[in-house]
Amino acid sequence: MTRKINDLRDRMIVALDVPTIWDAYRIVSQLGDSASFYKIGYALAFAGGLQLTQQLVAEGKKVFLDLKLHDIGNTVTEGVASLSNLGVDLLTVHAYPQTMRGAVEGRDGADLKLLAVTALTSYDDGDLRDAGYGLAVRDLVRLRAEQARTAGIDGIVCSAAETEIVRDVIGSDMLIVTPGIRPAGSAAGDQKRTLTPGEAIRAGVDHLVVGRPIIRAADPRGAAAAIMDEIAAAS
Repeated sequence: MTRKINDLRDRMIVALDVPTIWDAYRIVSQLGDSASFYKIGYALAFAGGLQLTQQLVAEGKKVFLDLKLHDIGNTVTEGVASLSNLGVDLLTVHAYPQTMRGAVEGRDGADLKLLAVTALTSYDDGDLRDAGYGLAVRDLVRLRAEQARTAGIDGIVCSAAETEIVRDVIGSDMLIVTPGIRPAGSAAGDQKRTLTPGEAIRAGVDHLVVGRPIIRAADPRGAAAAIMDEIAAAS
């Protein structure tokens, strides 16, 4: 897989983290051609988001299904095989070796890029200890990036703060996708490891996932345009 993004707008992925597909349709309509790439997480997926996915694909939009699949290998294989038929561009799985191998098998030649989630951006070292891990965030991210590369995954989801570590492990061909992006002055919310759009681009991130700073803005289109300006200036 060659890491290449032709349209600068594709570097910004708008997270449709809203409760209904009607809320999502409203945001997509408001943004118009200021956004070309959308993320649908499992909360929206469970509320009709897979049908929304098909509509967005039909309209020429790109879609990132952030479902964070994790199960026994065969179940993941079957799930990815089903999702491959939707025409989406990106799909997440958790970065457990068996899960990743199952996902790669299920993709089986489809034009779908698989992303491995290393450590959630709401986690810090204390959260990992609470979950029973003996590694710090940075060490766990490095280990899972190495395992993802070995498994044949196309990219990594990680905090922008770990970009340097991840790029060192995965090289130049794999994608880095980063959630928890917050423009300067925005509240961090439940994210503990954040960067601004410009900082993330300069750190080597390929796709920036931005939710609340756009979808909760008084002027979503204006907010998206300002973030794109920052991305363009940093690219």
